[in-house]
Amino acid sequence: MSLRHALATIALGPVLLAQGRHVRRTTPLLAEPEGAREGITGSGPLLRLLVLGDSAAAGVGARTQDDALSGQLAVTLAPTFRLQWKLLAFTGATTADILGRLRQEAAADYDVVVTSLGVNDVTARLSLATWRRQQLELVDLLTRRFDTRRILLSGLPPMHRFPALPQPLRWYIGSRARDFDRVLAEVAASRPGCEFLALGHEMMDASAMASDGFHPGPPIYALWAREAARRITREKEHKP
Repeated sequence: MSLRHALATIALGPVLLAQGRHVRRTTPLLAEPEGAREGITGSGPLLRLLVLGDSAAAGVGARTQDDALSGQLAVTLAPTFRLQWKLLAFTGATTADILGRLRQEAAADYDVVVTSLGVNDVTARLSLATWRRQQLELVDLLTRRFDTRRILLSGLPPMHRFPALPQPLRWYIGSRARDFDRVLAEVAASRPGCEFLALGHEMMDASAMASDGFHPGPPIYALWAREAARRITREKEHKP
């Protein structure tokens, strides 16, 4: 924890704790959308894709998986690839949860993995050092066990703009999320085949969020999928 967060925790601790409890009590719990979590679609060279992570990866905030990240990513990539895709994500997942889940999965090969992690690590008050270590462990596990050639580490959303969070909790959580984002970008830069995919303000428009004020809505998932697909396709075009 940085010095400013340590001081803020001391000064605002009771207020932050009370607001956190209120948010957990009053924020609607949206279900993960129905729909396929794996499939084969499109035409062209084979691309094996894994979408991995938390409730945003699982599509919470969308009506069906077709409107969520994995569904929109599949539609966007299908004109270019014979896409074999899988979604491995669940609500509340932290990086530690995903590491445990992956160790139980049968070994498989993926050309590309798109991750969505960090929000639950932030709210669980994970240290930056532990976040860095776990993300490096995740990248290494995907590379070794699943022979992943390319990993897109999606950044954290701008939590300081989440409508569900009151002030000063919004500022506090948002500031922590920016620190996590910075570390994630450093992790991506330190590993070959990794790339940081920032979820910036223009992508995470608060007015396009889900009704809970905490998750993306379909327009945000569409922008996210479009940017991920652009980077995946760009990499293909740059290969000799």
